[in-house]
Amino acid sequence: MTSLKNDIFIKTLLKQPVDRTPVWMMRQAGRYLPEYRAVRAKAGSFMNLCTNPELACEVTLQPLERFDFDAAILFSDILTIPDAMGLGLYFSEGEGPKFKHPIRCKADVDKLAVPDPMLELRYVVDAVSLIKKNLQGRVPLIGFSGSPWTLATYMVEGGSSKSFQKVKSMMYEQPQLMHQMLDKLAQAVAAYLNAQIEAGAEAVMVFDTWGGMLSSEDYIEFSLKYARKVRQLLKTQVDGRQIPTLLFTKGGGLWLEAMADSGYEALGLDWQTDIGQARTRVGDKVALQGNMDPIALYAEPEVIREKVRTILEKYGQGSGHVFNLGHGILPDVNPDHVKAMVDAVHEISPQFHR
Repeated sequence: MTSLKNDIFIKTLLKQPVDRTPVWMMRQAGRYLPEYRAVRAKAGSFMNLCTNPELACEVTLQPLERFDFDAAILFSDILTIPDAMGLGLYFSEGEGPKFKHPIRCKADVDKLAVPDPMLELRYVVDAVSLIKKNLQGRVPLIGFSGSPWTLATYMVEGGSSKSFQKVKSMMYEQPQLMHQMLDKLAQAVAAYLNAQIEAGAEAVMVFDTWGGMLSSEDYIEFSLKYARKVRQLLKTQVDGRQIPTLLFTKGGGLWLEAMADSGYEALGLDWQTDIGQARTRVGDKVALQGNMDPIALYAEPEVIREKVRTILEKYGQGSGHVFNLGHGILPDVNPDHVKAMVDAVHEISPQFHR
């Protein structure tokens, strides 16, 4: 693997000493950047952009030219795995992702096959390799996937949902069928992330966007159980280096202790969780990532700076904190406000690492 010129992100995830807090941002390659919108227009559609390794590489690198981020994250979509399983992913303008062939019954689940990342998802693996080559060790590259539960919600609902009625009904009425599907998805997610690691990803993140929609007992049984299985299947020792893993459950603040025991090196926090309390609850088991409210980026730079300071103060002294938003950046944020956040982290955080 290429030696990293800036490895502060990796060291922090492994809770090793650093001289400042690293910072990156969920959805940092996205619509808030005019240069991204130009490439997206050239691609013709979101899926064309995702499936073209050269264009995916270009937009992955764009934010690093503007901002002093400490990591790059692969530009892709969490629904690549269900698409590779034959569900027919498409995007409706203003409505988000949809599937032509949603999962409705046992026969649908029985037909699901674990995709071969080097075949059905080769475009993602090729994008990782190309990004890694172009980064030249400048910063680490984060690979990612949706969690088994989150992927299942889209697959059963047929797209986005507010009530999650279809997927929860299947979970309650046919729990064994849901377990069968989640087991296949855990295998698929692990194979997909392992392929990204082999292609050069230096860290991998599992996005459990909809785990927070579950009750406590159902979260443990249907979401965390399979996130843990993914972690067990990951091959995280590469060329003598450890590949850190992150788990982010939006709305998961209730279950931090259980998440900290799931094997991941770091947990992502949404903005509704107090990061100081979270640190107390998880102790030294895991690093923490987060957790500024994305809406705070609409405020003036001096307000953003104070929000950054508050989060750094709440986390307190020592390593183990990656600064990030508590969810992805929104499309109409002023890029200058992102710079204000990144600059504030760089300027304020050294005092917490003395």
